[in-house]
Amino acid sequence: MKRRNLISYATVAATSAVALPALSQTEPQQIKWRMTTSWPKSLDTLFGGVQKVCDRVAALTNGRFTITPYQAGEIVGGLEVLDAVQQGTVQCGHTPSYYYKGKNPALVFATSVPFGFTAQQQNAWLYHGGGLEAIQNVYAQFNIINFPAGNTGAQMGGWFRREINTVADLNGLKMRIPGLGGDVMSKLGVNVQVLPGGEVYLALERGAIDAAEFSGPYDDEKLGLYRAAKYYYYPGWWEPGPTLDLLVNLDAWKKLPREYQEIFQTAAYEANLNMLTQYDALNREALARLIEKDVQLRAFSPEIMQAAQKAAFEFYEESASQNGSFKEVYQQWKKFREQVFNWNKVNELSFAQFSFLDSK
Repeated sequence: MKRRNLISYATVAATSAVALPALSQTEPQQIKWRMTTSWPKSLDTLFGGVQKVCDRVAALTNGRFTITPYQAGEIVGGLEVLDAVQQGTVQCGHTPSYYYKGKNPALVFATSVPFGFTAQQQNAWLYHGGGLEAIQNVYAQFNIINFPAGNTGAQMGGWFRREINTVADLNGLKMRIPGLGGDVMSKLGVNVQVLPGGEVYLALERGAIDAAEFSGPYDDEKLGLYRAAKYYYYPGWWEPGPTLDLLVNLDAWKKLPREYQEIFQTAAYEANLNMLTQYDALNREALARLIEKDVQLRAFSPEIMQAAQKAAFEFYEESASQNGSFKEVYQQWKKFREQVFNWNKVNELSFAQFSFLDSK
């Protein structure tokens, strides 16, 4: 879908002020949608972010466009959201797009890739660097249109039942890790598992897996992962700024009045920004609580980081040579990455190296 057909996000305030009087005059037919998600309700920031979208849409349409969200497993499993939206089982869904890399590997860029963008850089690429259009072109193959609607910020590296110091220590390790992070870990010898959030704790606690990453301190604490493994590694180099998407069935989308389309996109945009700020506020407190519970923080060694980065970019180049969709998105993403990294080395890295390390 071309940019002229998308909402201008600079008009968010105008949408609230202008759309409601127009809607009250036209009295459009009431519309009810269902939204399936990849989240259990216990993850109140993820599922809560979905609920905020639904509440905002209802508020801006005076209750004439309502969306009911469902947790993972109520309609379909947490890894089946794309299929449910594509098939019209539900009109929309909330999920990370990298769950569906088997359908088209280019979808991983909609979420996050190893050694990719921070949340701010990801938003810059999506909203102002051509990223959203590139991803929407991929999703159109599945009769779906997507909109960013959440970001967790830079994630942690996950929970390990034993210390991991070298690349050799990764060999044969059974780890829950989705997306391209899983592909890179596989290249380093890890036996990769992909599980929805609600199943991670039991698998780790029972020893079905040796390690698991999910998100950051707040969600990981909610899932109780600290009770199953005590070593908490950082950084989550595979997810430095992961976007969560609202997927919408294109047939259902085209039937919406234009005002409702704009309101839906506005609600998604608000959720995308709000979730990120909420996670930063919650994670700072959760990390302190986890440390008080004798969680052992560990940094990935330079050896592991360097090997992972090398394997990641080798994988990108291999995938680009084998898949046209991946190549098209990757080349555009790679150029933006080079430019924005050069800029952020100057403005943000210099500040962070001084201020973060010397913080009192």
